[in-house]
Amino acid sequence: MRILAIDSSSLVASVAVVTDDILTAEYTINFKKTHSQTLLPMIDEISKMIELDMETIEAITGGPGSFTGLRIGSATAKGFGLALNKPIINVPTIDAMAYNFYSSNYIICPIMDARRQQVYTGIYYFEQTHMKILKEQCAISVEDLIDELDKRGKTVMFLGDGVPAYREIIDEKMKTEHLYAPCHMNRQRASSLAALAQIYYKNGKIEEASEHRPDYLRLSQAEREMLEKQKKEKMAKKMRKIKLSDNYL
Repeated sequence: MRILAIDSSSLVASVAVVTDDILTAEYTINFKKTHSQTLLPMIDEISKMIELDMETIEAITGGPGSFTGLRIGSATAKGFGLALNKPIINVPTIDAMAYNFYSSNYIICPIMDARRQQVYTGIYYFEQTHMKILKEQCAISVEDLIDELDKRGKTVMFLGDGVPAYREIIDEKMKTEHLYAPCHMNRQRASSLAALAQIYYKNGKIEEASEHRPDYLRLSQAEREMLEKQKKEKMAKKMRKIKLSDNYL
Protein backbone atom coordinates (compact mmCIF):
# COMPACT_ATOMS: atom_id res chain seq x y z
CA MET A 1 0.00 0.00 0.00
CA ARG A 2 1.04 3.62 -0.47
CA ILE A 3 0.59 6.30 2.20
CA LEU A 4 1.14 10.05 2.04
CA ALA A 5 2.13 11.39 5.46
CA ILE A 6 1.93 15.07 6.43
CA ASP A 7 3.17 16.48 9.76
CA SER A 8 2.90 20.16 10.62
CA SER A 9 2.54 19.86 14.37
CA SER A 10 5.29 22.29 15.38
CA LEU A 11 7.98 24.38 13.71
CA VAL A 12 8.84 21.16 11.86
CA ALA A 13 7.13 20.50 8.54
CA SER A 14 7.58 16.98 7.23
CA VAL A 15 6.04 14.99 4.38
CA ALA A 16 6.74 11.42 3.28
CA VAL A 17 5.56 8.70 0.94
CA VAL A 18 5.81 5.10 2.11
CA THR A 19 5.16 2.30 -0.37
CA ASP A 20 4.84 -1.29 0.90
CA ASP A 21 7.19 -0.78 3.87
CA ILE A 22 9.68 1.17 1.75
CA LEU A 23 10.32 4.86 2.43
CA THR A 24 10.07 6.22 -1.10
CA ALA A 25 10.57 9.89 -0.20
CA GLU A 26 10.80 12.16 2.82
CA TYR A 27 11.18 15.93 3.01
CA THR A 28 11.61 17.64 6.40
CA ILE A 29 12.20 21.30 7.26
CA ASN A 30 12.77 22.75 10.72
CA PHE A 31 12.91 26.44 9.96
CA LYS A 32 10.96 29.62 10.63
CA LYS A 33 8.55 29.45 7.72
CA THR A 34 4.81 29.06 7.97
CA HIS A 35 3.41 25.69 7.00
CA SER A 36 1.09 27.40 4.55
CA GLN A 37 4.28 28.36 2.66
CA THR A 38 5.97 24.97 2.86
CA LEU A 39 3.62 21.97 2.84
CA LEU A 40 2.18 22.07 -0.68
CA PRO A 41 5.54 22.93 -2.34
CA MET A 42 7.17 20.09 -0.38
CA ILE A 43 4.52 17.59 -1.50
CA ASP A 44 4.84 18.87 -5.07
CA GLU A 45 8.62 18.49 -4.95
CA ILE A 46 8.67 14.88 -3.74
CA SER A 47 5.90 14.02 -6.20
CA LYS A 48 8.09 15.26 -9.05
CA MET A 49 11.24 13.59 -7.73
CA ILE A 50 9.66 10.12 -7.49
CA GLU A 51 7.25 10.65 -10.40
CA LEU A 52 4.33 10.03 -8.08
CA ASP A 53 0.87 9.49 -9.50
CA MET A 54 -1.35 10.86 -6.71
CA GLU A 55 -4.11 8.46 -7.73
CA THR A 56 -1.92 5.60 -6.44
CA ILE A 57 -2.08 6.99 -2.89
CA GLU A 58 -4.31 4.68 -0.83
CA ALA A 59 -4.55 6.78 2.34
CA ILE A 60 -3.38 10.04 3.86
CA THR A 61 -2.20 10.59 7.40
CA GLY A 62 -1.57 13.82 9.28
CA GLY A 63 -0.19 14.45 12.76
CA PRO A 64 -2.17 16.65 15.18
CA GLY A 65 -0.16 19.26 17.07
CA SER A 66 -0.09 23.02 17.63
CA PHE A 67 -3.26 24.96 16.85
CA THR A 68 -2.09 26.85 13.75
CA GLY A 69 0.10 24.03 12.47
CA LEU A 70 -2.62 21.49 13.11
CA ARG A 71 -5.24 23.47 11.22
CA ILE A 72 -2.98 23.78 8.17
CA GLY A 73 -1.83 20.15 8.21
CA SER A 74 -5.33 18.87 8.88
CA ALA A 75 -6.81 20.98 6.09
CA THR A 76 -4.09 19.81 3.69
CA ALA A 77 -4.65 16.13 4.52
CA LYS A 78 -8.41 16.55 4.31
CA GLY A 79 -8.14 18.39 1.00
CA PHE A 80 -6.10 15.60 -0.57
CA GLY A 81 -8.45 13.00 0.92
CA LEU A 82 -11.51 14.68 -0.57
CA ALA A 83 -9.87 15.34 -3.95
CA LEU A 84 -8.56 11.78 -4.29
CA ASN A 85 -11.48 10.12 -2.48
CA LYS A 86 -9.07 8.45 -0.04
CA PRO A 87 -9.44 7.78 3.71
CA ILE A 88 -7.59 9.62 6.48
CA ILE A 89 -5.54 7.75 9.08
CA ASN A 90 -5.53 9.92 12.19
CA VAL A 91 -2.19 9.21 13.92
CA PRO A 92 -1.29 11.42 16.90
CA THR A 93 2.03 13.21 16.42
CA ILE A 94 3.15 12.23 19.93
CA ASP A 95 2.65 8.54 19.09
CA ALA A 96 4.59 8.93 15.84
CA MET A 97 7.45 10.70 17.62
CA ALA A 98 7.74 7.80 20.05
CA TYR A 99 7.84 5.47 17.06
CA ASN A 100 11.17 7.10 16.10
CA PHE A 101 12.62 4.82 18.78
CA TYR A 102 11.23 1.57 17.38
CA SER A 103 12.08 -1.43 19.60
CA SER A 104 13.94 0.73 22.17
CA ASN A 105 14.51 -0.54 25.72
CA TYR A 106 13.86 2.88 27.24
CA ILE A 107 10.66 4.52 28.32
CA ILE A 108 10.07 7.03 25.53
CA CYS A 109 8.68 10.45 26.36
CA PRO A 110 8.13 12.96 23.54
CA ILE A 111 7.56 16.49 24.82
CA MET A 112 6.30 19.41 22.77
CA ASP A 113 6.36 22.88 24.27
CA ALA A 114 2.79 23.95 25.12
CA ARG A 115 3.99 27.13 26.89
CA ARG A 116 3.23 28.18 30.48
CA GLN A 117 5.37 25.35 31.91
CA GLN A 118 3.22 22.75 30.13
CA VAL A 119 3.99 20.16 27.47
CA TYR A 120 2.07 17.98 25.06
CA THR A 121 3.30 14.51 25.85
CA GLY A 122 2.67 10.80 26.20
CA ILE A 123 4.59 7.88 27.72
CA TYR A 124 5.53 4.82 25.66
CA TYR A 125 7.40 1.55 25.91
CA PHE A 126 8.29 -1.18 23.43
CA GLU A 127 7.77 -4.85 24.13
CA GLN A 128 10.10 -6.12 21.43
CA THR A 129 8.48 -4.62 18.29
CA HIS A 130 5.11 -3.70 19.81
CA MET A 131 4.71 -0.13 21.07
CA LYS A 132 2.68 0.10 24.26
CA ILE A 133 1.04 3.36 25.25
CA LEU A 134 1.57 3.82 29.00
CA LYS A 135 0.02 7.30 28.99
CA GLU A 136 -2.00 8.62 26.08
CA GLN A 137 -1.19 12.01 24.58
CA CYS A 138 -2.22 14.90 26.79
CA ALA A 139 -1.29 18.38 27.98
CA ILE A 140 0.38 18.34 31.41
CA SER A 141 2.71 20.47 33.51
CA VAL A 142 6.40 19.62 33.28
CA GLU A 143 6.63 19.02 37.03
CA ASP A 144 3.67 16.61 37.05
CA LEU A 145 5.24 14.72 34.14
CA ILE A 146 8.56 14.46 35.99
CA ASP A 147 6.77 13.10 39.09
CA GLU A 148 4.97 10.47 37.02
CA LEU A 149 8.14 9.34 35.26
CA ASP A 150 10.05 9.15 38.55
CA LYS A 151 7.37 6.83 39.93
CA ARG A 152 7.96 4.44 37.02
CA GLY A 153 11.64 4.24 37.93
CA LYS A 154 12.98 3.34 34.48
CA THR A 155 15.43 5.14 32.20
CA VAL A 156 13.61 7.73 30.09
CA MET A 157 14.45 8.95 26.59
CA PHE A 158 13.21 12.50 25.95
CA LEU A 159 12.71 14.02 22.51
CA GLY A 160 10.84 16.94 20.95
CA ASP A 161 10.97 20.73 20.91
CA GLY A 162 10.09 20.74 24.61
CA VAL A 163 13.59 19.49 25.43
CA PRO A 164 15.48 22.78 24.89
CA ALA A 165 12.66 24.65 26.62
CA TYR A 166 12.58 22.48 29.77
CA ARG A 167 15.88 20.59 29.88
CA GLU A 168 17.18 22.59 32.85
CA ILE A 169 14.03 21.85 34.89
CA ILE A 170 14.20 18.15 33.97
CA ASP A 171 17.87 17.87 34.92
CA GLU A 172 17.30 19.74 38.17
CA LYS A 173 14.19 17.92 39.41
CA MET A 174 14.16 14.46 37.85
CA LYS A 175 15.64 11.68 39.98
CA THR A 176 15.39 8.85 37.45
CA GLU A 177 18.12 8.34 34.86
CA HIS A 178 17.18 10.11 31.65
CA LEU A 179 18.63 10.72 28.21
CA TYR A 180 18.00 13.06 25.29
CA ALA A 181 17.56 11.93 21.70
CA PRO A 182 20.23 12.86 19.11
CA CYS A 183 19.45 15.35 16.36
CA HIS A 184 18.39 12.78 13.73
CA MET A 185 15.71 11.36 16.05
CA ASN A 186 14.59 14.25 18.24
CA ARG A 187 11.88 15.85 16.08
CA GLN A 188 8.80 14.83 14.10
CA ARG A 189 9.40 12.68 11.04
CA ALA A 190 6.68 12.00 8.50
CA SER A 191 8.27 8.60 7.82
CA SER A 192 7.54 7.51 11.40
CA LEU A 193 4.02 8.86 11.00
CA ALA A 194 3.56 6.81 7.83
CA ALA A 195 5.05 3.64 9.35
CA LEU A 196 2.65 3.81 12.30
CA ALA A 197 -0.22 4.71 9.96
CA GLN A 198 0.32 1.41 8.13
CA ILE A 199 -0.40 -0.44 11.38
CA TYR A 200 -3.44 1.71 12.14
CA TYR A 201 -4.74 1.09 8.60
CA LYS A 202 -4.43 -2.69 8.97
CA ASN A 203 -6.34 -2.42 12.27
CA GLY A 204 -9.14 -0.49 10.57
CA LYS A 205 -8.39 2.84 12.27
CA ILE A 206 -9.41 5.05 9.37
CA GLU A 207 -12.01 7.70 8.71
CA GLU A 208 -13.64 9.27 5.70
CA ALA A 209 -11.99 12.52 4.65
CA SER A 210 -15.33 14.34 5.02
CA GLU A 211 -15.44 13.28 8.70
CA HIS A 212 -11.87 14.31 9.52
CA ARG A 213 -11.56 16.91 12.27
CA PRO A 214 -8.52 18.36 14.09
CA ASP A 215 -7.74 16.73 17.44
CA TYR A 216 -6.74 19.51 19.82
CA LEU A 217 -5.17 18.46 23.13
CA ARG A 218 -6.36 21.58 24.95
CA LEU A 219 -8.37 24.74 24.40
CA SER A 220 -6.78 27.56 22.44
CA GLN A 221 -5.61 30.73 24.22
CA ALA A 222 -8.70 32.63 23.00
CA GLU A 223 -11.02 29.87 24.24
CA ARG A 224 -9.30 29.76 27.64
CA GLU A 225 -9.57 33.54 28.00
CA MET A 226 -13.26 33.42 27.04
CA LEU A 227 -13.97 30.72 29.64
CA GLU A 228 -12.09 32.71 32.29
CA LYS A 229 -14.10 35.83 31.40
CA GLN A 230 -17.38 33.89 31.60
CA LYS A 231 -16.32 32.44 34.94
CA LYS A 232 -15.59 35.92 36.35
CA GLU A 233 -18.89 37.29 35.02
CA LYS A 234 -20.77 34.39 36.58
CA MET A 235 -19.05 34.98 39.93
CA ALA A 236 -19.78 38.73 39.76
CA LYS A 237 -23.45 38.00 39.04
CA LYS A 238 -23.61 35.64 42.01
CA MET A 239 -22.02 38.26 44.29
CA ARG A 240 -24.59 40.87 43.17
CA LYS A 241 -27.40 38.48 44.07
CA ILE A 242 -25.88 37.93 47.51
CA LYS A 243 -25.65 41.71 48.06
CA LEU A 244 -29.28 42.19 47.06
CA SER A 245 -30.33 39.43 49.45
CA ASP A 246 -28.39 41.10 52.28
CA ASN A 247 -30.15 44.40 51.60
CA TYR A 248 -33.55 42.78 52.19
CA LEU A 249 -32.52 41.35 55.56
